[in-house]
Amino acid sequence: MKHLVNIIFAVIISSSVSIAAENKLPNIVLMMADDAGIETISSYGSDTYKTPNIDAIATDGMRFTHAYSQPLCTPSRVKLMTGKYNYRNYLHFTHLDPGETTFAHLLKDNGYKTMIAGKWQLFGDTVSPVAGSLPDQAGFDEHILWQIYRETRGNRYWHPTLTSNGEAITYEPTDFGPDIMNDYVLDFMERQSNNDQPFLVYYPLVLPHDPFVATPDFPDAKTDHEKFTAMVSHMDKMVGNVKNKINQLGIAEDTLFIFISDNGTSRLITSRMNGVEVPGSKGLTHDAGHHVPFVAQWPGKIERGSLNMDLVDFNDFFPTLLDVAGIEKPDDLLLDGKSLVPLLKGQDIAHKDSVFIHYDPQWFAMVPSRYEFDKRWKLYYDGRFFDTNNDIRELSPLDITALDVRAQAAYDKLKQRLDSHGGKLSATKSHLELGISSVLE
Repeated sequence: MKHLVNIIFAVIISSSVSIAAENKLPNIVLMMADDAGIETISSYGSDTYKTPNIDAIATDGMRFTHAYSQPLCTPSRVKLMTGKYNYRNYLHFTHLDPGETTFAHLLKDNGYKTMIAGKWQLFGDTVSPVAGSLPDQAGFDEHILWQIYRETRGNRYWHPTLTSNGEAITYEPTDFGPDIMNDYVLDFMERQSNNDQPFLVYYPLVLPHDPFVATPDFPDAKTDHEKFTAMVSHMDKMVGNVKNKINQLGIAEDTLFIFISDNGTSRLITSRMNGVEVPGSKGLTHDAGHHVPFVAQWPGKIERGSLNMDLVDFNDFFPTLLDVAGIEKPDDLLLDGKSLVPLLKGQDIAHKDSVFIHYDPQWFAMVPSRYEFDKRWKLYYDGRFFDTNNDIRELSPLDITALDVRAQAAYDKLKQRLDSHGGKLSATKSHLELGISSVLE
């Protein structure tokens, strides 16, 4: 009888542990490169760079073939963090409206410990009349960041100036900023793994944005291209350090790990992908300006080596994180994206068959635009219409008075959707063309 009681007790304990494990909120790690188009990632066909750690996430999880950001950094960051089209919340460059709700706010309010490391650039610049958001205002419990205040931003690479939880620190000339921030992330995850509170790590890397520098692993890099190659390698190393730490802590099955990029590669860099030269197109609205890598790993939830060809964009990440954490969207919160969790779990459902971009960066020589596109066709607000399968750099707009049946159907669909969106551009020319010099620093 005593033996039977022990067996029953053991079964109850085992079941309780199993239920607790199933109900445990997953950790979330969202890493984002700074200026790295798909042509910089070897699992996407790069002939120029090797990114074995990013490739390993794709091997262990899922690679998305059609992920799209905004063409420039601040528009992408604001869109990613708020889940909205830029016309709803974008005020000016280097600015996140402190009245906006971010994914960090909701995760923090629902039991997550939140931290951010890397590049901020959301409080304001030296000329903007309105202050943006500080990390704690945006929902982050901890931070280590470059460029919170532009007046004291210093360097991001060698001899860096970083702000750690409100304290600005200028490190030694031999210190490399990306390594300092990476160490902080690893330490944060280790600290959090020792308690039962789930965590969010939002890690917008400073790499491989210019200025191009030699790295600790490639100190002899001389040309811009050699330095950029070294920086891509170091970016990949930072990803590998995080992946290895997750495995070391034994939390891989409890952690969704995502890697993306904020926009295309610098226009100073030309790379090769699948045997074709790809000029960097950051800030531009054709494919290389905003077609970005997106790989995700979550053992037990995402099938290893899976490939997803659905169209996704930066609006989709906010609802995805809420879905992952089991958080109901507040009734008063408007989100423009759709959760990617069904796609991550391999469900064969229709996600979206076109993407809308409202791009109004209000910065330097960047030209504003609005456009809608699917996997082949692309329509701009000014009437330009492209077959991107045959004209990926959009050099020859189609004559919309002489379209064949298939092109006409695509044009009609995209025009209806493009016309259905609210908002408008603040200008149709770049700030440079308009003669606004204050943003040029």
